[in-house]
Amino acid sequence: MILTDTHTHLYSKSFNEDRNAMVQRALDNNITRFFIPAIDSTYTKAMYSLEKDFPSHVHLMMGLHPTHVKENFKEELAHVTQQFDERDFIAVGEIGIDLYWDKSTLGMQQEAFRAQIQLAKSKNLPIVIHCRDAFDEVFEILESEKDESLYGIFHCFTGTQEQAQQAIGYNMKLGIGGVVTFKNGGLDKYLANIPLKHIVLETDAPYLAPTPYRGKRNESSYLINIAEKLADIYNLTVAEIAEVTTENSKDVFGI
Repeated sequence: MILTDTHTHLYSKSFNEDRNAMVQRALDNNITRFFIPAIDSTYTKAMYSLEKDFPSHVHLMMGLHPTHVKENFKEELAHVTQQFDERDFIAVGEIGIDLYWDKSTLGMQQEAFRAQIQLAKSKNLPIVIHCRDAFDEVFEILESEKDESLYGIFHCFTGTQEQAQQAIGYNMKLGIGGVVTFKNGGLDKYLANIPLKHIVLETDAPYLAPTPYRGKRNESSYLINIAEKLADIYNLTVAEIAEVTTENSKDVFGI
């Protein structure tokens, strides 16, 4: 059985004291594939160090996170482009729009999101979308960019069934994480109506730890708790959930 964590910030300072042991706990739970989203240029060095330490398991994305879109965002986008000029990445991410923390940067976020979608298209790569309090704004840009070259993952999907179908219509898989285990998370109410072929698993570690670890530091080994919840929802075994969702991740990332 192979489980795939399609979104985990293993380079986070939250893991500085026990990173190797934390990764080993995940490996012991058959979680052997880690896809690593970028945030901004200040994290690039740590991402490369992580890849060097775990070359058989870690796959890097590159992009500018919407909450880090500031006045210097064009410099940050230039850094993203420069990294792509120097080496390969598995995706452009995480990118998108976040109106939870700061609505004043919406215009800049929209510009950065669109530019990075177009970068992904030029590289024939998937995008990994961050969306918080911004479904309408994200869908508006996806609609304008929709074509055969647009595909990827809607990371940390927490929307309605209607929004799930809309995201799938843009050739996005739904990244399902710890929220599906929350008592009032809402996803468990309709997820069985979404074919499993549209689902990938993620932790978003160190954030959004699943039940029974909610409120604590998340880590990739907890992906097993998410897989167990999906097994209940879809009335399948954990091994079946692992097989299908790992294949789905290969469909997106190509490896």
